[in-house]
Amino acid sequence: MTDIDEILAIPLWINGHAYLTMAPTFFDVCDPRTGRVRRRTPLCGAAEARAAADSAGAALAIWSALAAEQRAALLTRLGDALKGYAPHFAGLIGEECGKDDMLAATEVDEAVNRLRSAGECRATEDDHGVVAIVSDATAPLLGAVRWAVPALLAGAVVILKPSPQAPSALFALAELSARSGFPGGVFNVLQGDLEAIEGLCAAAPVNVLRFAGEPMLGARVAAIAARHGKPFRD
Repeated sequence: MTDIDEILAIPLWINGHAYLTMAPTFFDVCDPRTGRVRRRTPLCGAAEARAAADSAGAALAIWSALAAEQRAALLTRLGDALKGYAPHFAGLIGEECGKDDMLAATEVDEAVNRLRSAGECRATEDDHGVVAIVSDATAPLLGAVRWAVPALLAGAVVILKPSPQAPSALFALAELSARSGFPGGVFNVLQGDLEAIEGLCAAAPVNVLRFAGEPMLGARVAAIAARHGKPFRD
């Protein structure tokens, strides 16, 4: 039996690098197929949310100053990098969500296609400034990518808040974003649960909160956003 202290805690990704924090509690990420604890998610709060928001806000001018074609090229490069690691990402999704190999691989392929075809995306009026994207474990990679691609193409910067049940795919994508040439602070990952969402909604640099996942959780996220007067879209 593996000692719980030996299990890897998934870091955050802030300002272009892994960001370690001493969270007060952790969520054990279990493989639904075996019950084995694979890794641990730090349940972060307001301080880490502010750090992610400040990092994103500082990067906004650099990213938005690039031509749309340059942003599209970087997104395509990220899609190519993701394709190169597709089996690894599918394995992470399978371990954390219990999806079979085919479903996990399909999710990765769809995320690759979204990134590679970024230039065809249409932004909405909310895709500006700092966009925080909360996703659940239904589609831990694709759910967030669907919202992130048009926002990034439009010149917005993003903070992704994955489900604590499935934290790894978005963190790994953030690592690939750095290798693909994204400036630090453009692509951030905040780990945590409802307290992290509260922190994002309270952070002044965050312009809008988006959600990808099950409607029941989406309603809870919308209520948090409303309490803070933060625009919410799902």
